[in-house]
Amino acid sequence: MNTPSTPPRHEIRAHQTATTVTVYQAYRPSIGLPAARDGRFPSEWKRDRMTWIKPSFLWMMYRCGWGTKEGQETVLAVEIARSGLEWALAHAELSYYVRGVHPDQATWKRSLRTAPARVQWDPERDLDLNPLPYRSLQLGLSGEASRRYADEWTLSIRDITPLARQVHAAVRAGDRERAAALLPVETPLDLPAPRPALPAGAPVA
Repeated sequence: MNTPSTPPRHEIRAHQTATTVTVYQAYRPSIGLPAARDGRFPSEWKRDRMTWIKPSFLWMMYRCGWGTKEGQETVLAVEIARSGLEWALAHAELSYYVRGVHPDQATWKRSLRTAPARVQWDPERDLDLNPLPYRSLQLGLSGEASRRYADEWTLSIRDITPLARQVHAAVRAGDRERAAALLPVETPLDLPAPRPALPAGAPVA
């Protein structure tokens, strides 16, 4: 019997089509519900603040507690243009300093201040939201990237809070097969590596 292979330590996996990528966010209902209703973020959504998008459904569930945390009760699936994600990754900086990737900490700090996107790698999560030995991408967008995300890249917004509750209920009931079957299918993205790329074995904050 073939044993499933462990994904690479740093790999972007997402629900995708040839032209789109789905990312997840969670907001309080006053933002999340109008966004899902209208297919765009409302004026209350601040385009001048950093926003973090997550291609991993289970990492989003870990972050928002299956949509139970205060201020994160509405879970959104945001379908964005693949070209937008490519732009963000090409203009990104790591959210932490890595020796061998950056010349020195001062150079990294200068780049971080001006980069419109930030790459962060956090442990992927299983159905029990326990950390796995490989990483999931969190991408922070600010300035130009945040505005483009809201006004250019976003193609559709869906309220998937009911799905989050369904998966959570199946996990609590011990029906892991049903829970796994409900998960969005996430496959590796064939995209250029985020800039700057991490060398093999590089430490992760």
